[in-house]
Amino acid sequence: MLPKGLRQEDVARYQSDGVVVLRGAFSGPWIDTLARGLARNIAEPGPYRSDYTKEGDPGHFFGDYCNWRRISEYEDFARNSPAADIARALMGSAKVNFFHEHVVVKEPGTSDRTPWHHDQPYYCVDGFDTVSLWLPLDPVPKERSVEFIAGSHRWGRWFTPTKFVGVDYQRGDTGYETMPDIEAERHKYEIVSFDMEPGDCAAFHFRTVHGAPGNASPEARRRAVAFRWTGDDARFAIRQGEMSPPFPDFPDCALRPGDPLDSALFPVIRG
Repeated sequence: MLPKGLRQEDVARYQSDGVVVLRGAFSGPWIDTLARGLARNIAEPGPYRSDYTKEGDPGHFFGDYCNWRRISEYEDFARNSPAADIARALMGSAKVNFFHEHVVVKEPGTSDRTPWHHDQPYYCVDGFDTVSLWLPLDPVPKERSVEFIAGSHRWGRWFTPTKFVGVDYQRGDTGYETMPDIEAERHKYEIVSFDMEPGDCAAFHFRTVHGAPGNASPEARRRAVAFRWTGDDARFAIRQGEMSPPFPDFPDCALRPGDPLDSALFPVIRG
């Protein structure tokens, strides 16, 4: 049985395109919960916070992640909101592990882009059963929203991870490609984005190529929290070079390559 409000055509779209927008998936109280958590997160950043805007440039592009064990609102959302059930249905998995949360905030007047990338090469995860749920806490018109390349999760290509300041990670792994210059050849791709309101979410695969423009609004914030999930076939992996988040270095990470993710670090929420 699908979670309330999720349609079979949403699941089919996710599987075929690697991205689908879910309208009104979360009620107002859950958005309020995340807004409280985010306010605390900004006031008390974690050890992995990033400020991507260069000194002297307009606006502020802020990111942080892996704070759910100290920010109760994030943990409440992960364990008790409809998110895990939505993730399980989209992946077609019997179980769902919570991977981590990721905060991305672009204040008014921020010109910084989020570069084109896909997430799985950053991560300690092998397997295809994955999904991120990106939830805006402010109205986001299409021109300031995340853009996705439909079907890119099935390209069978892995691109070198890029830091959000535009510098590639140093990777010795074989099989990584340089990300194409998508902005220069946008006509070659099926690029989709969505007008979104608080309560909507964009669900996308860890391998779906995506990026985002700056926030050109002189007054509107663009706050969002992404909750990331894995399913049945996900296994722990260690990449050569820098990883983000650096889970293999966490003191409580006892997993070995090839292990299921089931652990206190990546708890099973459903299943």
